[in-house]
Amino acid sequence: MPPSRSLFPFRPTFRPTSTSQLPQTCLLRKTFTPTSVSTLPHKPAPFSSSSKLLARKGKGDKSDPRITSIRYHLSHALTPRPLRLSRLRALRHWTIHRAWQLHRSKQRAAAELSLEKQYASMRAACEALRLIDENGMTGRNVGRLYRAAMDKTGVWDGVPIEYARCQTDFPAREGWNHGWTR
Repeated sequence: MPPSRSLFPFRPTFRPTSTSQLPQTCLLRKTFTPTSVSTLPHKPAPFSSSSKLLARKGKGDKSDPRITSIRYHLSHALTPRPLRLSRLRALRHWTIHRAWQLHRSKQRAAAELSLEKQYASMRAACEALRLIDENGMTGRNVGRLYRAAMDKTGVWDGVPIEYARCQTDFPAREGWNHGWTR
């Protein structure tokens, strides 16, 4: 069956649409005539047939909290509804929001400038190490301090910093003993 076809012609087979009962003799004489899709009114199928069937039987609405929760989370969007503000309130909201964005961008720019200064000073220190030596610039010893500073052998062989303190289930009541003296 193609996905574009509807199941409306098969609906009487699954659930009778009328509640009146026909006599047994009429059921035997009735011939089957398939109904076309265009003759049936287009109504969406209910989410669950249990509520209508319970209402039909007169038992009332017995809502299961699990079904209610499933319905709620299926039908509600994840994002809250958009704010509906008056003109002045929207202007105040936009002004405060824009001021906060400007403040955050200034903070980000200041942090980036601070990092840039740190990187520049590290670059300058490495360049000074590369050019300086104890006895002046002599052939093989030029850049010896720079090479020693940039040497990474054995850096990752040590104990991880997480193991520098003993592992406990809970943190201490006091983080640091300020009264301790030698």
